[in-house]
Amino acid sequence: MSPAAPPASAPAARGPGGLPCGAREAAGHPDGVWATARIRAGHNGRVTTLPQLRSDGPFHLRRLRTGGNAATVGIIGAMSAPLGGDRLCLEISAEERAELEVTTAAATLALRGPTATAATYDVRLTVGEHATLRWLPQPLISAAGSNLRQTCTVELAATARLVLREEQLLGRAGEEPGRLVSRILVRRAGRTLLDQRTAYGNPEPGWDGPAVLNGHRAVGQLLLVGPAAARDEPVLLRRGEGGCAVLSPLAGGPALLATAVAPTSSVLRELLDEAHAYALGQHPEEPGV
Repeated sequence: MSPAAPPASAPAARGPGGLPCGAREAAGHPDGVWATARIRAGHNGRVTTLPQLRSDGPFHLRRLRTGGNAATVGIIGAMSAPLGGDRLCLEISAEERAELEVTTAAATLALRGPTATAATYDVRLTVGEHATLRWLPQPLISAAGSNLRQTCTVELAATARLVLREEQLLGRAGEEPGRLVSRILVRRAGRTLLDQRTAYGNPEPGWDGPAVLNGHRAVGQLLLVGPAAARDEPVLLRRGEGGCAVLSPLAGGPALLATAVAPTSSVLRELLDEAHAYALGQHPEEPGV
């Protein structure tokens, strides 16, 4: 399903280099896939609708069956991506009073491409007044030899609600990871709520040292914004396998950020799920701080 693009008067979304998402750079490498997929959710007074589902490149968008008034979209990978030289952009918008959940059918695998030029994967989330967006993709795997720059830019209205989960696996079994540079930028009512940059893999200095990952290969974050995310004290969560997570309030909230490191993807997901339960007040016991 590929409806027409937005009217020409709509402002163009900007990619990592300041270009409109999906546009070619004048000096860009000729290899690689250039693609922009778009999801737009609205509210018709009764339920959430999807006036725009635009698949492109490796992004095949499919509406999933759900109950209630929310809408759910699954992203299915139509080809191997991102590879070196790829320029991928995903734009997701939940307009006023809409409730949207977006997930991916499988993990995203960053691989070595035909060029050493870094691939870019730009995710742009916009959430309107009294709208809710849940961005819950499967993990991103940084395979050996890959080079990826990932950005997630979020624009929230003052009454918007957000659940954002990000999981990264550094290397497949028995291999070193590629280079992965990731940035999350979140603005709420025009003011910066979170601006965080992380970088893993060679030649980044100290990424695997005791001050950063300390040998772990799974890292993730969970960001919750909205009235339910009101907590004053940080919480430390631990796993016997060696993983840990910290759930902390953010200035300018109500917002909570959980950051976790773990030896495996399954332990990482358990930590983020537990942090989510604590954030919502659904855990029976408080852990030590």
